[in-house]
Amino acid sequence: MALSVVILAAGQGTRMRSSLPKVLHPIAGKPLVQHVIDTARKLGSESLHLIYGHGGEAVKEIIDGEDCSWVKQEQQLGTGHAVIQALPNLNDDDSVLILYGDVPLIKASTLTDLMEAIPSKGISLLTVKLSDPTGYGRIVRDSEGAVTAIVEHKDATVEQHKIDEVNTGIMALNASDLKRWLGQLTNENAQGEYYLTDVIGMASSEGHSVVGIIAADELEVEGVNNRIQLAKLERHYQSLQALELMSCGVTLSDPSRIDIRGDVDIAQDVSIDIGAILKGKVSIGSGSVIGANCILENCTLGNNVTIKDNSIVEDAIIGDDSSVGPFARIRPGTILKEDVHIGNFVEVKKSTIAKGSKAGHLSYLGDCEIGENVNVGAGTISCNYDGKNKHKTILEDDVFVGSDTQLVAPVRVGKGVTIAAGTTVTSDVSAGALVISRTKQREIANWKRPKK
Repeated sequence: MALSVVILAAGQGTRMRSSLPKVLHPIAGKPLVQHVIDTARKLGSESLHLIYGHGGEAVKEIIDGEDCSWVKQEQQLGTGHAVIQALPNLNDDDSVLILYGDVPLIKASTLTDLMEAIPSKGISLLTVKLSDPTGYGRIVRDSEGAVTAIVEHKDATVEQHKIDEVNTGIMALNASDLKRWLGQLTNENAQGEYYLTDVIGMASSEGHSVVGIIAADELEVEGVNNRIQLAKLERHYQSLQALELMSCGVTLSDPSRIDIRGDVDIAQDVSIDIGAILKGKVSIGSGSVIGANCILENCTLGNNVTIKDNSIVEDAIIGDDSSVGPFARIRPGTILKEDVHIGNFVEVKKSTIAKGSKAGHLSYLGDCEIGENVNVGAGTISCNYDGKNKHKTILEDDVFVGSDTQLVAPVRVGKGVTIAAGTTVTSDVSAGALVISRTKQREIANWKRPKK
């Protein structure tokens, strides 16, 4: 049987107090519903149906949902009504998994267990045990452990209030059964809504089994209804990421002070200090050290790389044994080869710097091609922009650039050139030369400094 996944993501989320649709609020830099979609994709589903409503155009614009069937719920009349919108897209012999766009941490392994537990002509229901189940629908089981009912908190007896197992709303069942039961739904309740959970009672009344699968982690199935819950799940997600890194041989100075906002591949014996943020696709080689308060985004770091405190590396490649920072910024398009040193308050953009070269202090290198064993002195800048176009600066191997040099691109400096401090280079320089451009120093005796 083919698997169809239905994700409910139409609610406004008024308790978020936001103009942004609830399901677009991020955890780890990714919208809540995107987490759910990405997890659903891991299950090998034949089709994926996203029920959207409030802020639908924004959801469509932001979400990566090219493989989704977009189903609009014009009026939000309850969870049952939301699923009804998807019924025309479901084949009768499909297995259907119903998920929620505001439950971002659900695991693929948990859902696999749920799918495998679908009984013939019945329902597998995901439940969870809570230390405080107040307000949640209680799961009532018979003597053999089968689910017989979901009793809402306000309707529960004193004994039923003692039940700590509650409904998550996530369920799996056959499409033909789902269609039949949803066709029998009514909105005869205090809220005037069509509740998906009513199909549990319908299945039971027909003598069909309802199997309850208990989730191992209550936060895995917790939904986001306000910003407090959003922050809570963010920290839980980050805690899980930190535990995974440490179990793979990464040292974290404080596991509670690292944020993973993407896909990371970190080798053994990497050390990461507090306040690091890793975004997008980040790969870090063995033996590398990441200092405090660094931001790494879509970058590849080789082995034994050191990124010192308060540095930013974005869309760049850093070679083995190189060091960056502190307070350095490596911008998109930069490639640092092996054993390159970029020091404090140095910015590098769209440049390639070859093995053994260094820029230690207070420099800007943009659109540069720098050879091996080049020394760039403090205060050097490449003047790469003429107001309309960007131009390239080329420094061949073994060039020595003195402090406070301006390299006015386009310009090529030959191998072994020495550029004297304070020079403005405006023309190509021949290999092995000394280049210097300074005005003659003058002294004016007995100079009277201006006074107010």
